[in-house]
Amino acid sequence: MGLYVLMTRLTPEISGDLKKREAIGKEWKKKVDNLCPDVKWISHYALLGPYDFMDIYEAEDEETAAKVSMITRASGALAVETWPAMTWTRFIEIVKDCQ
Repeated sequence: MGLYVLMTRLTPEISGDLKKREAIGKEWKKKVDNLCPDVKWISHYALLGPYDFMDIYEAEDEETAAKVSMITRASGALAVETWPAMTWTRFIEIVKDCQ
């Protein structure tokens, strides 16, 4: 399983309506869980900055991560970025192998 970070910025219409934002968020999560049942959610954060949310999850492959991004975009996100990630421990192991 690969580790991914999903960065999401909502449209101004959704951002401005807190009740709508909550309902859309619940519907989005249900849709992702239904269409990508093997995704394992690690954490979900609301942010103060250029993005509204950051989700960290594990997915089987890049295709599944892309599917999560496309579902997110289709559910009212203005901008979506998916970043592959690794644990700090794994990063250090890789660095040691390069020396």
